[in-house]
Amino acid sequence: MRLRTLPLSLAGVVCGGLLAMFFRPDGNTLELLLVALTACSLQILSNLSNEMGDHLSGVDSESREGPNYSMTAGGLTVKQMWHAINGMVVVCCVLGLAMVLVSGSPWWVLLLGVAAIWAATHYTLGKKPYGYIGLGDLFVFVFFGLVSVLGSYFVVAHTIDLKLWLLLPAVGVGLLSVAVLNVNNIRDMQSDEGIRRTVPLRIGVRNARIYQTVLVVGGYLLMLVGSGSWWPVATAAIFGWHLHIVWHREGRQLDPTLPLLVLTTFATSVIYALCRYGL
Repeated sequence: MRLRTLPLSLAGVVCGGLLAMFFRPDGNTLELLLVALTACSLQILSNLSNEMGDHLSGVDSESREGPNYSMTAGGLTVKQMWHAINGMVVVCCVLGLAMVLVSGSPWWVLLLGVAAIWAATHYTLGKKPYGYIGLGDLFVFVFFGLVSVLGSYFVVAHTIDLKLWLLLPAVGVGLLSVAVLNVNNIRDMQSDEGIRRTVPLRIGVRNARIYQTVLVVGGYLLMLVGSGSWWPVATAAIFGWHLHIVWHREGRQLDPTLPLLVLTTFATSVIYALCRYGL
């Protein structure tokens, strides 16, 4: 299930949900909990689907620079993984429906949930997986940033405030989430060659590192400016260390920086919400 990625799915949700509870007194913790559980289930569904797609395409092999997963190691068969994927689709639907019913959200939120399930399962699966043609960055920005922050705020607050203090973290978390995908793709450039065309393969490793720098610095600065406080400076050094690793290491050596970036993004999003509340 790649549990080390789950804090990334919670980063935008917790930020948007906390902002809603701070500024809209009619929000409650049960609604926020259901939003968080739905986001986690979608992330797990995406991770399972990605492993299946990469296994079937041949991307996940013994030569892969990243960690070995269950199918490559022989721990799960294709049939067993399909059962796991279908089971997680059911879990996503149940949690999403409960979230809508408890919060009293309009019916179109369910359509957004359907779109999220499609996006989670078609990154590397299907006849034309969008992750294999370099569109993963766009989908991650939309769902991990805009939908995550603005959607969780809407569900918990029962309204939407399109103000700068809400839009900035939506974009900021989106950029930092794309950075997680990008460094993953930089790490896997050798094994991805000839099978899929990620952004790093399209623009080259040097430009991919420049792109990573823009994503991390841009996302962090938006969170810093929008917070109205100096507290986000607490994570600046970690982001800087991450970029140092990206510029001086390659292949398997980049893998430890993935959970580092995920956890730092989550911490920054929580700090942002607390700052807006008056930390």
